[in-house]
Amino acid sequence: MGRMVVQWVLNAVALWIVSRTVSGFVVSGWGSAMIAVVVIGLFNATFGLLLKIITLPLGILSLGLFFLAINAVVLKFASEFVPGFRVETFKAAFLGALTLAVLHLVFGFLTPKRRRVEY
Repeated sequence: MGRMVVQWVLNAVALWIVSRTVSGFVVSGWGSAMIAVVVIGLFNATFGLLLKIITLPLGILSLGLFFLAINAVVLKFASEFVPGFRVETFKAAFLGALTLAVLHLVFGFLTPKRRRVEY
């Protein structure tokens, strides 16, 4: 449970960093960032997964770069539902998705991995 809360907070921090570096990507406060992370996660697990399955051949041909466009669509779509979170253009959504991917990679290296217990 604690690991999930840490991931939630790190994702909100990543979203806040993106809002400070990408123009057209606006998060008004920490509460909005925390809610936006939950909504983005829900949309990515449902709507985003469906889009990625449907467009899998295109994703393979583009070596996964097309999945950034799908993540941008999910970010833009989520911004319509969360007050205080706004993505103004598709360019901002795409750059935000790219920046979030890099930040998640960096945070993945910084957070300790869960160890499996072998019996």
